[in-house]
Amino acid sequence: MDVRQLRSFIAVAAEENIGRAAKRLNISQPPLSRQIQALERELGSILFRRTVKGVELTDVGLTMLSDAQNVIALLDRMTERAKRAQRGQLGRLDIGIFGSTILGVVPAVLERFHAEAPDVKLVVHTMTRQEQMEGLRNGRIGVGFNRFANNEPGIVVETVRREPVMVALRADHRLAERKEISFLDLANEPLILFPAGERMNFVDLVLGLFHAAGVKPVIAQEVGDAIAALSLIASGFGLALIAESATMLSASGVVYRNLDAQLPPMVDLSCLYREDNTSPIIRRFLEVVREVARGDGDHDAAR
Repeated sequence: MDVRQLRSFIAVAAEENIGRAAKRLNISQPPLSRQIQALERELGSILFRRTVKGVELTDVGLTMLSDAQNVIALLDRMTERAKRAQRGQLGRLDIGIFGSTILGVVPAVLERFHAEAPDVKLVVHTMTRQEQMEGLRNGRIGVGFNRFANNEPGIVVETVRREPVMVALRADHRLAERKEISFLDLANEPLILFPAGERMNFVDLVLGLFHAAGVKPVIAQEVGDAIAALSLIASGFGLALIAESATMLSASGVVYRNLDAQLPPMVDLSCLYREDNTSPIIRRFLEVVREVARGDGDHDAAR
């Protein structure tokens, strides 16, 4: 018994006529008759009896019909699910993020991909850069988003977006009236650094910018993330340099200003993935990342 025989049996049962069933299946009548006869021989039962207008199911045929329909429906569903999985529209994707990488581009990517492939379960994990690298190697995650990632064998580090570095300060700070703030303006101002922990990170970028400007920073505190930094700024403990995407975070009494520099400082956001990963889901996800980064469609990667 094969799928073709079952489809033929269901078609004849529905049409109650060999000729009409053959036309429905786009085959000639003799091959269809032979398929039904072969199925009856295998089962050792007569499935159809002849009538004046064509054929009708026997009691055995009636009993078999619903099972045959269920089998074909299951096979069709299995085939469709396999095709959707091949197109990257079905399955699960684990994604590593860290700090402000969850802001800006990443939400737009997740939104678009989910709208396109709602049956792919997206699971987001907060992980350091090293944890993401290890997760990619051991298969815990398929894609990571981070900053300051170095190229490592077998891991692709693809720049998604370069965004400007800005100043976060209290709205009542004396510098808040300015549209742009220079590094000289920041001399002697208490500076809040983040994130604490794994280096090289945004802290090193900020310190490097001060050094390049010939200004010695006055470090007030070093905290774990942008949210903690903004909370301290709102409480009057100092100011901070942040990536533009972090300005999406709302903190009462905190405003954001551009840096006054000949070449505005920029920071990269990168997407990390295994060079040898051939998953259709990851391939399509990376296409969406690039589309959003280019600003294709309704989503603006810079928002």
